[in-house]
Amino acid sequence: MLKLGLTGSIATGKSTVLRAFADLGVPTLSSDEVVHDLYEGEAVALLAKVFPDVIHGGKVDRGALSARLVAHPGDLKTVEAIVHPLVRRRIGAFLADAAQKNAPLAVVDVPLLFESGYDYGFDAVAVTAVDDAIQRQRALARPGMTVEKLNTILARQMPQAEKKRRATYVFETSGPVAETQEKVRELVEKLTGLNG
Repeated sequence: MLKLGLTGSIATGKSTVLRAFADLGVPTLSSDEVVHDLYEGEAVALLAKVFPDVIHGGKVDRGALSARLVAHPGDLKTVEAIVHPLVRRRIGAFLADAAQKNAPLAVVDVPLLFESGYDYGFDAVAVTAVDDAIQRQRALARPGMTVEKLNTILARQMPQAEKKRRATYVFETSGPVAETQEKVRELVEKLTGLNG
């Protein structure tokens, strides 16, 4: 089975590309969705010990946590030290399950793949990229996004040019969604043909 990592900066089309893989029957996993799940389960008690003010109604309040991290950027390392091992365990279990089911290809979306420096054992990495102006426009259109919050996020992310340089495959997503979906279909055919 070919293990494909998917990454890219904020608002560059990762969700669209991951959905396109899933629509073609490829097993996919979103690290963001794993984190969301952990913030309602396994990670709650662990984070409550360190940041009790971000737990509301038995869940991690993502808005409160985000506000805290903007105000205290140094706390991010603590959150990552708690959450990342849990995410990695889920990714490992997902890949093992896909391999057991004889899937020729599995895709895992890890937004900070290169930044984390962690080796997930992917065979190849696909990167989503978009024109910087389109990226800012897309990101600022998101609910709750501010220029300050976006700048904080971008400061933590490797520049798009460097991600593209490190990528095995690049999806430029500035065009229509249908164009991106077609690029994904072409890559799936290529990879499953080579791997199957």
